[in-house]
Amino acid sequence: MPRVATSSDHTHAMQCLEVWGGSEAVETGLSVPGIDAWVSSTPYHGDVDGGDVYYLSMCEAGRISRFALADVSGHGTTAGELGQLLRKLMRKHIRTLDQTIFARTLNNRFAHLAREGRFATAILATYFAPTDHLIVCNLGHPRPLWYRSATATWELLDHVASEPTAAIRNLPLGIIEGVQYMQFSIKLGQHDRVLLFTDSLIDARNPEGRILGEEGLLSLVRGLPTGSPSEMGRSIPKSVTAYRGASTSDDDETLLVLHHNGTNPPLQSLGEKLRVMARMLGLDLRD
Repeated sequence: MPRVATSSDHTHAMQCLEVWGGSEAVETGLSVPGIDAWVSSTPYHGDVDGGDVYYLSMCEAGRISRFALADVSGHGTTAGELGQLLRKLMRKHIRTLDQTIFARTLNNRFAHLAREGRFATAILATYFAPTDHLIVCNLGHPRPLWYRSATATWELLDHVASEPTAAIRNLPLGIIEGVQYMQFSIKLGQHDRVLLFTDSLIDARNPEGRILGEEGLLSLVRGLPTGSPSEMGRSIPKSVTAYRGASTSDDDETLLVLHHNGTNPPLQSLGEKLRVMARMLGLDLRD
């Protein structure tokens, strides 16, 4: 798995066909056309690698960018295996808007988790820059939070399922082989924000033993200023830590803050398009 920076205020501009991520401790900014992101991940007990796996990718034209976050119960070999597969699938589907095949592949590959008494959850979010849509596929993961800038309101980001079979869809990885996964899309407004996170944030307990939960996290973020992605990415974990009081987290903790800046992908010249095609074919085109 690639090594990532442990802490940085520098914003890394993703390059065409790039896949970035891992499972290490990190605090850093990244950008793709239309989205400024902040990634913060803290493995449990100061470990080098944790059970949370995060990846970002961008296609060659900057039109399709994907954000993936997975949470494995426990660490070690399974987390590393999931990270390797996630990176491979991010690369394979780097130009694909439909994430359901991606999700089914992940699920079928991790059928052994249930037999071992373990499980993993994941969330896939793909941003399509030409229309400002975010396409979400949730694999048993905590629901993201969505800030609508136009109304200055926070809400849970979820798909309202009306089908009677919805209960057996979008399960955590490995529970049932062949399970179907749904995806839904939202149109992001200028300066909207979406928070993706692992369950350690909502599982936080205060000194009285009360779990923060989804509604508690919603209430918490509503009381915070909607600053830059890095400001939010730092203030939310600090507020959750304050909620815990003297106790500490007993799990890995990862947060992705996505800020929609609404910029469009740059137009490519003929030379740039040729260089991209050459990279895709494994050729070395030099000026």
